[in-house]
Amino acid sequence: MAILVDYNQVMLASLFAGIGNHTDMDVDENLLRHMFLNSIRSNRKKFHNEYGEIIICVDNKDVWRRDYFPYYKANRKKSRDESELDWNKLFESIHRIRSEIDEFFPYKVISVDRCEADDIIGTIIHEVGTDLNMGSEKYLILSGDKDFIQLHTYANVDQYNPVMKKWVRSDNPDKYLDEHVLKGDVGDGVPNILSSDNCLAIGERQRPMTKKRITAFLGDPEGSMDEETKLRYNRNKKMIDLSQIPSEYKERVLEQFNIEKDIGREHLFNFFVKKKLKNLITDIQDF
Repeated sequence: MAILVDYNQVMLASLFAGIGNHTDMDVDENLLRHMFLNSIRSNRKKFHNEYGEIIICVDNKDVWRRDYFPYYKANRKKSRDESELDWNKLFESIHRIRSEIDEFFPYKVISVDRCEADDIIGTIIHEVGTDLNMGSEKYLILSGDKDFIQLHTYANVDQYNPVMKKWVRSDNPDKYLDEHVLKGDVGDGVPNILSSDNCLAIGERQRPMTKKRITAFLGDPEGSMDEETKLRYNRNKKMIDLSQIPSEYKERVLEQFNIEKDIGREHLFNFFVKKKLKNLITDIQDF
């Protein structure tokens, strides 16, 4: 049992839900800390009995996917450089809050060099997921990221968007993954399988991926693709399919997952006082 928190996604989605279009404002670390911890408090209170304890899953830099595809998330830095928001200061605050959670809270914080939270959550779910939900321990993914829909194939896995406060569901997660691989992921700089590797990085339009083509590819993937398209298909599968994570990273994730944390709740009160989180002290039992 566990509640797997997609740390950076939840943190950033909460921030942007709060500030809207006001990206010229200074990063307020105290507000960020209170906002995230209050979200953890609220969702732990809501889901702890059914899904167990919080596990914080962290993004790291220099991710392994760039070894296979250099253009992975290439446009993110460009858009951040053009943004009014001080991203360096924001990431420093996010990192500091993560370190505080690791030091003072009873929750595991899983951070593996060159891995994203997707890799951590994907690896854990593929390890613990079951086809039948007959007495199996249940797992909750706390994230609004639809990339995790592919993990809904397991009967003991659910996903909840803590910012929108709604469940993330899919009638056919296998088909969702197959189509996602074909279509690529613009947000991550991964083109569809008809388009060149660098098209999104250089701002070139992708070749249209029509419903007719998708149906043909889904019906007969091998027979309907030429060699170049197959290479792009394999490129996308490596980037998107969370069963494709290299074994060396899976081993490191599971090693951290299986370690018991020896910090209890004894440090929370002093931490809340030190950080002037007086509104959370009254609900300290929810942590």
